Amino acid sequence: MTIRISGVALSKVEKESQSYRDLIDIAPRLASKDATLWGEEAIAEAKVRLNWINLPRTSRELLPELDALSAWARSQGLNNIVLCGMGGSSLAPEVIAKTYGKKLSVLDSTDPAQILAAVPADLTATVVVVGSKSGSTIETASQRALFTSLFLDAGLAPADHIVIVTDPGSPLDIDARSAGLRTINADPNVGGRYSALSAFGLVPAALMGVDVSLLLDDAFAASETFPLPNSPAIEIAEILFAQSEQSVSFFDAGSSLPGISDWIEQLVAESTGKNQTGRLPVVIESASAPTAGKSLTVGFSTTESADLIVEGTLGEQFILWEWVTALLGRALGVDPFNQPNVTEAKERTGALLAQWSDGEVHAPQPAWENEVLAVYSSSSGKSLAEQLADFFRAPSHYLAIMAYLSRGIDDEITQLRSLLANHFQRATTFGWGPRFLHSTGQFHKGGQHNGAFIQITGESAIDLGIPGREFGFHTLLMAQALGDAQALASREFPVIRIHLKDRQAGIATLLAAIKEL
Repeated sequence: MTIRISGVALSKVEKESQSYRDLIDIAPRLASKDATLWGEEAIAEAKVRLNWINLPRTSRELLPELDALSAWARSQGLNNIVLCGMGGSSLAPEVIAKTYGKKLSVLDSTDPAQILAAVPADLTATVVVVGSKSGSTIETASQRALFTSLFLDAGLAPADHIVIVTDPGSPLDIDARSAGLRTINADPNVGGRYSALSAFGLVPAALMGVDVSLLLDDAFAASETFPLPNSPAIEIAEILFAQSEQSVSFFDAGSSLPGISDWIEQLVAESTGKNQTGRLPVVIESASAPTAGKSLTVGFSTTESADLIVEGTLGEQFILWEWVTALLGRALGVDPFNQPNVTEAKERTGALLAQWSDGEVHAPQPAWENEVLAVYSSSSGKSLAEQLADFFRAPSHYLAIMAYLSRGIDDEITQLRSLLANHFQRATTFGWGPRFLHSTGQFHKGGQHNGAFIQITGESAIDLGIPGREFGFHTLLMAQALGDAQALASREFPVIRIHLKDRQAGIATLLAAIKEL
């Protein structure tokens, strides 16, 4: 299949504009991995981040290793696949699984309930893929420690059930090899969010039984066209730059690529949200869902209406949007390969965990509470309605809902996005914590300085200890939430945290209060 783009946005492209002419000029230089395209300050980072351009070709070197890995898994009857990873290490495999109708449990959370839900009943048939580029990601390291303990408790050898994907020479690479774990190295000159066609995306795909050579074939054929004038990559990048002031709404309803919007969200938000500029992806439920404000809409099937429709196979879409994002970074004048504020959130989390030396959460007194929820804010409101009214009174261009809850269990909370977008007519995003910290979390702090932030945390009915740590997963999750809240508050953003003492009742109470606004 050849990439096809259509929609009213395409007819509005001004091909004589300076930005469009510049993209045409630099596209061939991007194909040759010119590290100077994003300015002097970005050169050092770009020099070691551009090998994603060649992945449709170079990842073929992995095929023998992937064939051997999938043959081993089949011979051992390992058909329960659990993927532990964050951001680019998990989102691409999740799209692959949904697109091909394969079974994959993605664990990109530190919420105890979500972790327990990802633990298969039959560990003997389970293979756990641990993906971490740096090898030091706290979520992934904690998940690996837990599964190692679970396998040992079940009388199983971790080396027979764990596969590691990481950069060569990373702390995880060194430790895993010394422990005798199957380890596959990814290209170290590819950033995490550009790694869909690297070992991070292809190892889980191969274990699921997906023919990864087809993904690579499609991506290679498409990428050969991108340096050409008026290519889809150039036109889409120009549309996102010139026809959107800030927000771009994505939906994959009606398409054959479920989940592609979530993958694009992390790619675009984390790559462009720098220097108080960028493009904020808003993942919406359908073409008719409220987007709020002035927002370009992007869909992936002609069965639905959108300003821009992008059709293509999954392999084509992966490499296309990586090209689009790199070109958009050029147009915006930002480095599309660094993520300075993701590191900041990690450091604040670590500081809180160090302060909570007893392994327990030490939260301040709430501004207001009842039997099912507590509100942490700067408001003196005497009711939930007053607390919410005070928060929403603050001016903002967009609202960000950050739910540190269990994806797949607490899903009723997702109704908040459309309720708030419809009521306030502001662009409204929804992110599951902590996974959004590796995507839109960068945009929140580095993008346009005009967001308002709603954190939702909750009590855990059961906690899980992290082997080798003084704290459990619930404490880690709360440290991530409160650490990010500190980072946002330090920038004087409006922030409110709603803590659910009873998750089900608290969600119902919050939704009812929003509907009454």
